[in-house]
Amino acid sequence: GFGVLRRRGVRQQRPQRHRADVLGVLHREIEIKLPVSDPAGLAESLRARGYIESRSRHFERNTIYDTPDRALRARGELIRLRRAGDENIFTFKGRASVAKHKEREEIESRLADPVEFELILARLGYVATFRYEKYRTEWSRPGLPGIVMIDETPIGVFTELEGPPEWIDSEAAALGFSEADYTNLSYARIYEQHCRDNQIEPSHMVFDPA
Repeated sequence: GFGVLRRRGVRQQRPQRHRADVLGVLHREIEIKLPVSDPAGLAESLRARGYIESRSRHFERNTIYDTPDRALRARGELIRLRRAGDENIFTFKGRASVAKHKEREEIESRLADPVEFELILARLGYVATFRYEKYRTEWSRPGLPGIVMIDETPIGVFTELEGPPEWIDSEAAALGFSEADYTNLSYARIYEQHCRDNQIEPSHMVFDPA
């Protein structure tokens, strides 16, 4: 079974907590990604600015689903199943409005049985089109309206800043980034670009088996 936990439809300030705790809050997702060359240095900068780990480092396995003819991707929409420990979250993301920041509607639901839900998706005609894995650590600072996420992926480390646009810009600058560092690409698009740049046949963005 599953229960609807979050619909993002209006911009809203929110108290500090890790992302899994804010399911059910109404707002629009506003975010940027930034490539990170020094993850340890970024974590040190966050601590120096009063941030704490609101969710410790954890492994995420994500699967993007679409129709065989990629109808959702053509419309700029996305559905995703995320597994992170004992948490399983199904997400719909609407078409993004992309300028300096990426903004889009997001609806999420926690699943009791992801395997059963995958079977439902298959019966509805959806197929898994892209898998990606990462280790994520979430950081927050009391009194600030946004959240910083550090993602260790198979193709490098990135940080995501999610919150009001003004907070994103001020925190990015305080952490040593410029607007030229911003990217609004999804991880699927970042991976495709990485494969093109390195002349690699695209597959899935997953870690090599141990």
